Amino acid sequence: MTFLEPLSFDIVIIGGGAAGFFTAINAAEMAPEAKICILERGKDVLTKVRISGGGRCNVTHAEFLPKELAKNYPRGEKELRGPFHSFMTGDTIEWFEKRGVPLKIEEDGRMFPESNSSETIIDLFLQESKRLKIEVLTKRVVQSLKQKNDLWEIGTSAENFIAKKVLVATGSNPKIWNLLQELGHEIVPGVPSLFTFNITDSRIKELPGVATNAVVKLKRTKLETSGPLLITHWGMSGPAILKLSAWGARELSDKKNFEIEVNWLPEIYSEEVEEELQRLKKLAAKQSPHKTARFELPKRLWQSLVSASGIDSELRWADLNKQQLQALKQQLISATFQVHGKSTFKEEFVTAGGVELKEVNFKTFESRICKNLFLAGEVLNIDAITGGFNFQNAWTGGYLAAMAMTTDSAV
Repeated sequence: MTFLEPLSFDIVIIGGGAAGFFTAINAAEMAPEAKICILERGKDVLTKVRISGGGRCNVTHAEFLPKELAKNYPRGEKELRGPFHSFMTGDTIEWFEKRGVPLKIEEDGRMFPESNSSETIIDLFLQESKRLKIEVLTKRVVQSLKQKNDLWEIGTSAENFIAKKVLVATGSNPKIWNLLQELGHEIVPGVPSLFTFNITDSRIKELPGVATNAVVKLKRTKLETSGPLLITHWGMSGPAILKLSAWGARELSDKKNFEIEVNWLPEIYSEEVEEELQRLKKLAAKQSPHKTARFELPKRLWQSLVSASGIDSELRWADLNKQQLQALKQQLISATFQVHGKSTFKEEFVTAGGVELKEVNFKTFESRICKNLFLAGEVLNIDAITGGFNFQNAWTGGYLAAMAMTTDSAV
């Protein structure tokens, strides 16, 4: 049997996703002589980039203060404040624009390539990798990762590699987590984050597609989020729900059934709602509460909440008794819904969990356990709410890791 000599590189990056490519490209620009390769277990690279943002790639978010940006990470807020002072949204925008990919800001702050296509980002990464002579090797499943005599030995399903420095950017891959655990890292078990709520309720059954701003609370906890809420065929989604799922990822991991409380009037105080209902009882006395939507709510949602308050379509505002007005107020500002299950976004889903954050130096994204081992992206126990924040974590970690890996004279 012939044993092939391992392939030797200065830097080996495990994982051909956003963080992996961003690290490789920046490292190659910072150290043009360095020999760099990316190992990807699948047959294609950048698959998550391709489908993100509905195929448009939500590159980052228009939040330009490090402390405020960090608040969008249920896990990683404290650790990312420092790194964001070194590389954050403005740097991301400049990085892409310098390479011919201008970004645009949408109304909700999300940022996309002006082309509205994730292929623009993928093409840029592939072109830059080619220009910088980064070797991109697919169908390379990493099976072992060991350090010997200051060098890293990486065994894959195809061949073996030796590297001075290694960056792991494999997202929430349990097999890689196991390898990191063998090296002495603590792994926080993975649980789904960013999921929608399955709700069967007569109040929303006929309302798929209706969207409005709301405050959503997880009952019997302090968890509360706000933002657009979308009613779907299976229940509820939209930023308000996704944010709650991210912040409550650990709490909800073992719960299939739980209760939420929805305030459909987030901008209005409880007393003001009561006053307005009393005012309508007098000033719209002869009108049917069902006919005209109030509080700028979508008409179908308003009608559904009125019906749920026990108010018949034949009744007029003047006919409503104290109990009916109280019931309507309750439906408007504290409607309780039973959640029976969660739905994740399949390929796009985010996992809370990964390498314990105290084991990483966030100035360099180098492991505190193993010298010359770097970690970036979702392999760490960092995850964000929806809106481009998970990618910003990948760009920031990748850039700082690239800088750290190339400033050492060994590369």
